[in-house]
Amino acid sequence: MKTLLVFDFDHTLIDDNSDTWVVKCASEEKLPDWLKNSYKKGYWTEYMGQVLHYLGDQGIQESKMRSVMATIPYTKGMSELLKFIGQNKELFDCVIISDSNTVFIDWILKAANVHDVPDKVFTNPAAFDDRGYLNVQCFHLHNCSTCPVNLCKRKVLDSFIQDQLHQGVQYKNIVYIGDGGNDLCPVKSLKKGDIVMPREGYTLERLMSRMAAQGFEPLEPSVIIWSSGEQILSHLNKILVVC
Repeated sequence: MKTLLVFDFDHTLIDDNSDTWVVKCASEEKLPDWLKNSYKKGYWTEYMGQVLHYLGDQGIQESKMRSVMATIPYTKGMSELLKFIGQNKELFDCVIISDSNTVFIDWILKAANVHDVPDKVFTNPAAFDDRGYLNVQCFHLHNCSTCPVNLCKRKVLDSFIQDQLHQGVQYKNIVYIGDGGNDLCPVKSLKKGDIVMPREGYTLERLMSRMAAQGFEPLEPSVIIWSSGEQILSHLNKILVVC
């Protein structure tokens, strides 16, 4: 059986936030205060829709946006890690679950020539309309009270695993690699033998540490903190040795 690798995208595979990076397309690389102040907590995707509409109003073309997004940096060692995974697909399946959007992730993966590594990318759908404006939609509806209204990563992960089971694919274990607060929900669903890898110094690690300090029941999966793709690659090599 394979190991399933689950990656977040922003501040995990890449070393910044793709949604805020696109602001570099704007005049003076910043948004007007009225637009920044329109954000409502928990409704980031709706806010990004307004940002992208504003960029469209400013005449920002697809080619300009794509060239800017291609410059976003990968986290140290992550492009090499993805290439390693691509060379060992008989041992690993790889999915991305992200609150970014399909267009940004596709551009950024292609810029590093690693777009064929993920087996699935679950993120908010986006497309350019006839005016040349990029429109983004919420990924799905869900009933989770702890996740943003547009995306519950636990629901996505559970549905993917069930779909794979129906196709006769069962995983030996799951390795979840992320950094953010919206990664905590899926992490809680992992079992003994699985591994959660929070990025050092980021929200997911802080939330997990806080849970432990407050006496919450320990998570079932093993926890390995990372700060670079090389550290994750080292652990995956250990999995290969065990295999």
